[in-house]
Amino acid sequence: MADSKRQNAGGKAPVAMPNMGPSNMVSLENALSGAIGARIRLQTTLPSQPTMEGTLFTACPITNLVAIATPTSPNTPPTHHILPISSIQNFTLLSAPPAFNGFVAPPNTTPALNTVPTAALLARADAAVAQLKEAASRKNKNVGKEAQDLFDGVSRTLPTRWDGNNIVVMDSVVISAPYRGEDCRAGAGVQAGILSRVRKVVSSSAGSP
Repeated sequence: MADSKRQNAGGKAPVAMPNMGPSNMVSLENALSGAIGARIRLQTTLPSQPTMEGTLFTACPITNLVAIATPTSPNTPPTHHILPISSIQNFTLLSAPPAFNGFVAPPNTTPALNTVPTAALLARADAAVAQLKEAASRKNKNVGKEAQDLFDGVSRTLPTRWDGNNIVVMDSVVISAPYRGEDCRAGAGVQAGILSRVRKVVSSSAGSP
């Protein structure tokens, strides 16, 4: 008979809530979901437990089951009962969940998020940008392939940079077009051995396939 009345009511049952009149009608499933953690009293269609009072542990809309924890004795853990939502005629909210009473609930079991190492990530990004800039600075779009190949070959063994279309080696020797050994010029005060070494590397790089 109770099931028939519930079906005729479109799946809704009267729920006793604070400051609400007896005529208020809310979805039973929604009301239970919003009362998790509260102390409630259930009226059920179960002959063995027509009335049940305890703390609503969970209400699952997928399995249509609820779990309620009922107290036993002061020094023993509560007993958890699982029953289908369809067996609940109505429920009365006896006390709100702890959060609504100003009580700070204990931390849940959700794992803490790891701290993002912002400084390390920024340092890696800066290093990557610097590498890209360095690679770009080693490419000269204003010279031919042979000049660029010579630059790449010399830079494998000696510190090398571009200065316009000239190749500067060790900040001491300038190689100008057409970038041969005899086109190497040393600055004032540069040892003759350095110029000789650069000319040797240039000749070796120019002669390599």
